[in-house]
Amino acid sequence: MNVRQLQAFLAVAEHLHFGRAAEQLFMAQAPLSRTIQALEGDLGARLFERNTRSVSLTPAGQALVQPARAVLEAVSCAESAVSAAVSGESGTVRVEFCGVAAHPLVAALSRGMRADHSGIRLDLTSQAVSRPTIRRLVDEEVDVGLGRFDNLPPGLDSEVLISDSLVVAVPRTHRLAGAQVVGFRDVAAEPFVSLPYAAGSVTTDRLWRLGYAHGAGGVNNVQFAPDTPSCLALVGAEVGCHLALRSVARSTANPNVVFVPLAQRECELVPDVHLRAAWRSGAVTPPVAAALGHLRRCLRQDRPTVAA
Repeated sequence: MNVRQLQAFLAVAEHLHFGRAAEQLFMAQAPLSRTIQALEGDLGARLFERNTRSVSLTPAGQALVQPARAVLEAVSCAESAVSAAVSGESGTVRVEFCGVAAHPLVAALSRGMRADHSGIRLDLTSQAVSRPTIRRLVDEEVDVGLGRFDNLPPGLDSEVLISDSLVVAVPRTHRLAGAQVVGFRDVAAEPFVSLPYAAGSVTTDRLWRLGYAHGAGGVNNVQFAPDTPSCLALVGAEVGCHLALRSVARSTANPNVVFVPLAQRECELVPDVHLRAAWRSGAVTPPVAAALGHLRRCLRQDRPTVAA
């Protein structure tokens, strides 16, 4: 038996009339009768009792109704699945993100994909720093990475999602707490608390670059902490200063910490710290393209900003 035969059978079973079934199927009655006869021949059983006045299902016909419907539903489901895969409306996109500035983007992406691409599943993971995400992108363990990436290797593309800049976090009692802007020379000799350099922290990298750029031969890094909130807690405890991001200043409410923007000329001495999306070149499947497209649309419609 085949799908066309089952469609013909169900049409006749629904109407119990060959003429009306033929009209539903947009075919003549004679070909419909031959199709039913062929199906009966394949099954070795009569499916309908028919005479000049009426058509009725035989026990064999009654037994076939539900299985026939199940087969046609399965065929329709298979067609829909293939169509969705081709159009990018099904599948999984593995997204890894780093940093608090990425959180609103991830939330908007998740809401938007559920609304516009409900067949695509987002697999979301986070990292404390961005470097592991680069490795996972290259190793094809992640499809899209959101973070502050330095020196992307060949085979990865990226796009800036949110522009950011550097600020210096100081204790509220610090002499520069009331300043409108600060040059790095003003704090080069200060004690600093930082994220571990070996883990790939962008802000720690920029701190040491600025120290060498100003001929300080490094910085007085008195303590390392595992994450940004811990660094800021140490700043509030007057252990030292911390080079942070403007987006972090916006999302932090520690009353003992003040964020002072780093002078623009200082920011130009080091690579940018913008939040980017990264993905493998030539590996943009329809679901990945849908996710990247949604990120871009979100930014055009309601672009996240960071406060000074």
